[in-house]
Amino acid sequence: MSEHDVQREVTELQSKSATAARIFDLRRIIGGLFVLYGIIVTIAGINPSDANLDKAEGVNINLWTGLGMLLLGIFFLVWLKLRPTPPPVPKSTPDEEPTE
Repeated sequence: MSEHDVQREVTELQSKSATAARIFDLRRIIGGLFVLYGIIVTIAGINPSDANLDKAEGVNINLWTGLGMLLLGIFFLVWLKLRPTPPPVPKSTPDEEPTE
């Protein structure tokens, strides 16, 4: 295996690692879960029963909580879109020659 082949494999692994870091960014996971649960809770709060309203002293808590969760999830996803994870800078050793 030549030096060029080894360098090419290292570069491929670094790009795969950067892709995995962007996929598993916590903002994506948290934002997605909050949006999903926010939709579910908002749907539950659209037609509340009288018993649920009596328990919450007249406040439609499912609707307001679901809307809050939706807003928080959208905030995380917009934040991810506006400030994406930067790719890692490859570490170079002094022995390496610059490639053209």
